[in-house]
Amino acid sequence: MDLIDLLILCICFIFARIWWRYWSVTGSGPKNLPPGPPGWPLVGNLFQTILQRRPFIYIVRDLRLKYGKIFTMQMGQRTLVIVTSSELIHEALVQGGPTFASRPADSPIRLIFSVGKSAINSAEYGPLWRSLRKNFVTQFVNPVRIKQCSWVRQYASENHMKRIKRESLENGFVEVMSNCRLTICSILICLCFGARISEERITNIEGILKEVMLMTTPKLPDFLPILAPLFRNKMKEAIELRKKQMECLVPLIRNRRAFVEKGENPDSEMWLPCPTAPPDPTETFAFTVVMKNPLKAVILSR
Repeated sequence: MDLIDLLILCICFIFARIWWRYWSVTGSGPKNLPPGPPGWPLVGNLFQTILQRRPFIYIVRDLRLKYGKIFTMQMGQRTLVIVTSSELIHEALVQGGPTFASRPADSPIRLIFSVGKSAINSAEYGPLWRSLRKNFVTQFVNPVRIKQCSWVRQYASENHMKRIKRESLENGFVEVMSNCRLTICSILICLCFGARISEERITNIEGILKEVMLMTTPKLPDFLPILAPLFRNKMKEAIELRKKQMECLVPLIRNRRAFVEKGENPDSEMWLPCPTAPPDPTETFAFTVVMKNPLKAVILSR
């Protein structure tokens, strides 16, 4: 190897070193982000996180000791600013609420289940989100509604105890987590429809919701969209699961609408099971269901 070849090799090595150092730095720079752990070019800290094979919260806990209460992680094409202090969280989400109120772009799979970011937990900050939030607060979580729906909690608690006793007698043990999850799901579904939904239906809905949760967990294409073609089967599975979800929920919505239009019927599943504590006559229920042929939001009054 002559002197020119050696010189070219050294120059290439220096440029490669500079390039690696430039693309591996996390935080600071023109965006003025908090410093964070150095990553790899193009993928940032993504593969470093995956290779650790630990829950992400444990990784954050360790990084906090080194980089402080706020730091940056570059996960592929997504930049995450991790905040681990209650004071900083309050400053960001309460004092600077409008600035940080919106949400980042969703993956194609999440867009299927969030109906194009039209759900309360996915909508961007704006008129739609404020309308959904207002409906949720006024119809679900205000003290009057909570008191009126005490029968839901009683109904769910009774079924919960029956399941625990039955499992204890049949199996000799009780699956605490699955029973608690089903009970909470029962309360939410009965509140949504304003009626006592059978436990068989609730079990079916809870199983589908669990599948949806697993389907929408972050995957590689969420951070590296260039890999999306390799996950086409996941998109097909998500579409099929969405159809299954609609086939489960749409009949309940239609039954509720038919029940309200025809009046009280004690034989109907949608009958209010607590006549001693009737709801406010002005009570309304809003159901938003979007399918391939979208069903518009329907406001149903009792």
